[in-house]
Amino acid sequence: MNWYIGVLKKYAVFSGRARRTEYWMFFLCNVIISTALGILGNYISVFSIVSYLYSLAVLCPAIAVGVRRLHDTGRSGINYLFLFIPIVGLIMFMVWMVKEGETADNEYGPNPKA
Repeated sequence: MNWYIGVLKKYAVFSGRARRTEYWMFFLCNVIISTALGILGNYISVFSIVSYLYSLAVLCPAIAVGVRRLHDTGRSGINYLFLFIPIVGLIMFMVWMVKEGETADNEYGPNPKA
């Protein structure tokens, strides 16, 4: 849960680097919360609105942590736009997110593991 809150604290920080753990823990928590709100939204209509508001609220931090994760692998944040290419772009993006970050400092900042 600390990883999730840490990403929310860096709400719109697109500079720097993010570890794999930071990205995937945020992703996991986000999926769990969205799924729970979606299930509750099927039974209580108020939770449907809450689900949409939650999705809008975490959109910026989700993009920011994705860009920081790309920085950790040595890629520019503009590569995030590859998600708009059907299938191939998603596969490329997933490979980049799973790949280990650069061990040395790069142009985007120091190694977050150090």
